[in-house]
Amino acid sequence: MNYDEAVRYLLTLGRELAAPTQAAATKFDLENICVLAERLGRPERAYPSGHIAGTNGKGSTAAFLECILRHAGFRTGLYTSPHLESINERMRINGEEISDESFAAIFTRLQALIEELLATHKLRAHPTYFECLTAMAFEYFARECVESGVFEVGLGGRLDATNILSPTITIITRIDFDHENFLGHSLKEIAGEKAGILKPGVPAIVAPQAPKAREVILARANQVKCPVIETAQTFQITEDSSRNGFSRAQVTELSSRESFEIAPRLPGRFQLQNALNALAAARQLAARGFRISADDITQGIANTVWPGRLEKLQSNPDVYLDGAHNPGAARELASFLEQNFRGRKIWLIYGALRDKAVDEIAGQLFPHAAEVIFTEPRTSRAISAPRLAEIASHHASSFTTVSSAERALDQALAEAAPDNAIFVTGSLYLVGQLRHYWKQREQVAAR
Repeated sequence: MNYDEAVRYLLTLGRELAAPTQAAATKFDLENICVLAERLGRPERAYPSGHIAGTNGKGSTAAFLECILRHAGFRTGLYTSPHLESINERMRINGEEISDESFAAIFTRLQALIEELLATHKLRAHPTYFECLTAMAFEYFARECVESGVFEVGLGGRLDATNILSPTITIITRIDFDHENFLGHSLKEIAGEKAGILKPGVPAIVAPQAPKAREVILARANQVKCPVIETAQTFQITEDSSRNGFSRAQVTELSSRESFEIAPRLPGRFQLQNALNALAAARQLAARGFRISADDITQGIANTVWPGRLEKLQSNPDVYLDGAHNPGAARELASFLEQNFRGRKIWLIYGALRDKAVDEIAGQLFPHAAEVIFTEPRTSRAISAPRLAEIASHHASSFTTVSSAERALDQALAEAAPDNAIFVTGSLYLVGQLRHYWKQREQVAAR
């Protein structure tokens, strides 16, 4: 297959999430990925890896850790999801996305193996979209001889396709409510799924958690006998400042008294915790023989780029993209607005998917906005803009409904004053779609 054919075929398999009624059969099962990995020769064992689960911050944490490792001189592989504009974003080596040619070649081989395994009844069903991509990442990183792989969990952890890894380090970022139809309707249930990535003897970095989630994680760690490094008890923030939305801190490791400066290029105070997760992981790896210096950590954090998370596109008016798609992420965005945009007129362009806690998210975000534009991303999982307005408009002081996301952005840009701020949020699908549209607008303007 060529690249376009490979992508089209993958899309016929669905996306990350199956319908809830199909979950047991198609999503929450490690059998397919185990069979695929075995047939490929267990490529995920060809390099040491870090494995990251959590509700919010796991993608940013993965990006921070990968950049630290790259600054330390390691050839790195980074596997994340979902993508914003191109499926190639999910697999990167030394920060570079997989090429169309490599993507097509690896999928062509994988699909041939899948057909063979189906024919010999070693696979009971065709692997899902996410299982195929995960197997491809394992194989791609092995082919390209990476020296360290960093893998973000797609959904949950215990039965996520990435959980056949034998990692060198695991990280659990903050746990909150999301994907309840799959993971459970309590923090204890959700934490149980996330803690499923913990492995015997493998150090686990744990971000600050709600008490119920922490209890579950520590119990699981005790059960599998893995050491736990809780960032709140291992590091002390001795200085903390913020300017223009960017935070920096001086962090001291309590056991060694060594200090590090954390100054992420990513805006939002919450990025300090994500950077601290990566710092803690890097320190554990260094203790186990990885050549990672304090300067590698400082420079890696300072140079990390992670699009679509409080990503600023322009000034006058300010335009930001932020995929705040669950209550925890919405709280962080609301805090960012409160800290940095008080007194300024804020426009929210908001779109959401059907499985999201829309009313709770809107209740946190909309009070900060003077104008809300309800819209919808191009995906079958989206809530229509009129239906979204029915659900959440009571939280808005003023709103309009524009089904086309591109027209919604154009309208906000046309009506916003130079000192206003426009935030596109609610769905990473919406963020990716308008990020792509923004690039097209810039290309047209440059002609």
